[in-house]
Amino acid sequence: MTRGKDGKAQTHERILNNAAVRFREKGIDGIGVADLMKEAGLTVGGFYKHFGSREDLVAEAVEAMKNGWDPVFADAETRGLGGAPLFDALVDGYLDVQHRDSPGAGCLFAAIAGDLGRAGEKPRAAATHKLERMIDRFARVFEDRRPAAARAAAIFAYSALVGAVSLARATNDEALSREILTTVGKALKRLVRPEKT
Repeated sequence: MTRGKDGKAQTHERILNNAAVRFREKGIDGIGVADLMKEAGLTVGGFYKHFGSREDLVAEAVEAMKNGWDPVFADAETRGLGGAPLFDALVDGYLDVQHRDSPGAGCLFAAIAGDLGRAGEKPRAAATHKLERMIDRFARVFEDRRPAAARAAAIFAYSALVGAVSLARATNDEALSREILTTVGKALKRLVRPEKT
């Protein structure tokens, strides 16, 4: 009996991980349940053994999406970095061409924020939860400020980062795309970079 539950849990996780990538690559409405299940090696009928609805799948997939900044934070903690050096690493990593070109492995907000704005209540609640955690974590980088000012700086900087990557992906002009990433990175470092190193 336990083996069956473990197998179901592994299958559930496989569906979620695949959906998390594909939603970021194609958009929430860019791939259907049938295709997601086929990619997971399952039939559409098996979908309802794992999820009550497509909205439930989207919400769980949003929650399962990894944050590309986790390794940067982990590395910074290992090296004892904080403040300005950590901020620079986060900005540079987020505005990197590799992040721009890999939506399936990148930030969910840069990939599907527009879709989430039109999604049902459950996916939006999952996204809100992830966004709150991201803002809280990013605000700790601004250790040179009072909590309200650190939160404001985190919201401003994160919004600029998400917008920059979204616009850089939207254009088919490589020079303009890179210019957007570079310009926003320089502006953030000039305007909101923590003073403490």
